[in-house]
Amino acid sequence: MLPFDIQEYQERLQKTKHRMMENDIEVLLITDPANMNYLTGYDAWSFYVHQMVVIIIDEPQPLWIGRYLDASGARLKTWIYDDNIIPYPDYYVHSKVYHPMTFIGEILTQIGQGNRNIGVEMDSYYFSARAYVKLQQALPNAVFKDGDLIVNAVRIVKSDQEIEYMKKAAVLGDQAMHHGIENIRIGSRECDAAAHIYYNLISGTEEFGGDYSSIVPLLPSGKNTGIPHLTWTDRPFEDGDSTIIELAGCYNRYHVPLARTVTIGNPDERLHQLTPIVQEGIAAVLDRAKPGATCGDMEEAWRTTISKYGIEKEARLGYSVGLGYPPDWGEHTASIRRDDQTVLEPNMTFHLIPALWFDQYGIEISETLRITETGCKTFSKYPRELIVQHPFLLNQHGGEIS
Repeated sequence: MLPFDIQEYQERLQKTKHRMMENDIEVLLITDPANMNYLTGYDAWSFYVHQMVVIIIDEPQPLWIGRYLDASGARLKTWIYDDNIIPYPDYYVHSKVYHPMTFIGEILTQIGQGNRNIGVEMDSYYFSARAYVKLQQALPNAVFKDGDLIVNAVRIVKSDQEIEYMKKAAVLGDQAMHHGIENIRIGSRECDAAAHIYYNLISGTEEFGGDYSSIVPLLPSGKNTGIPHLTWTDRPFEDGDSTIIELAGCYNRYHVPLARTVTIGNPDERLHQLTPIVQEGIAAVLDRAKPGATCGDMEEAWRTTISKYGIEKEARLGYSVGLGYPPDWGEHTASIRRDDQTVLEPNMTFHLIPALWFDQYGIEISETLRITETGCKTFSKYPRELIVQHPFLLNQHGGEIS
């Protein structure tokens, strides 16, 4: 069963074609699996080989072109007619002689699309330099254009159904955060906390389970909390450690990221002083986030707040978020930073991550928010504070494990 009604897919397709016309693109080749999913429903771990969805400006149905082994999944997971699912033989997979883009170029030529303006997702993780060269060789009469972020720009405003999926993702994220934090104690290891996070993200609730998230749980601890994007090790937690957990609940490929900072025992005085500053900055951003404002306005609210305390933040403050596949849950369109003039609209969703990183320590308290008709709402319900944990891991009877 598809996660959305056929009519919603059709509306997405028409909005994409409108943007294609604005960019003088007649054929759009989509290789980002999130964009493939958005337009067709296709969902499989097949993006390690070349595949694409083809949108032709004057054709009502997309094409799915991919590996023969994955064609049955495309028939099951998309609303596309079976005749528009075109597989290539397995000898094209990871071959030094054959390349799937050659096959795709031949198909486009056969159906009369070889001499048109063809857009490709130039900055997609899944479209390699070799793929582009092979496609150009196979389509010598085509005019290639940059089709990057065309679908992403359509995705930035969510439907009501997408918002409902994100609400479920938030429940999963809150649950996983709780269980991850419960395992940050002396006597436990970073990998143990990560295992509990993964279990709860996927096992979910009695009502619904979760998906794998596009980014693994990030878990820098101790002196490494000043370094973003570190994962876990098998190092045991020590008394006085601080740990940053960044994760995302994921439901039907829709993500709601969440970050919190945990300290074992009495918190470092620096974290104690930074926490209310971050909380004040978040409140200022949430107050500014409303229809008609811009991403730059949100950043300005944060910058004005922290500058009162002599603090500057070099990195962007956040980004649009939603549907995603590894290696990223961000949409690569709007960013919460000074020069981004994206105008906020209802049902835009952002991961607000006002993290502060310094030498050998840092703090992250993040929220995922939705722009509403009058302001904004956060998805998660987890306390927005520095979490202070009991130093020792407790056994099932409530006693300390030495």
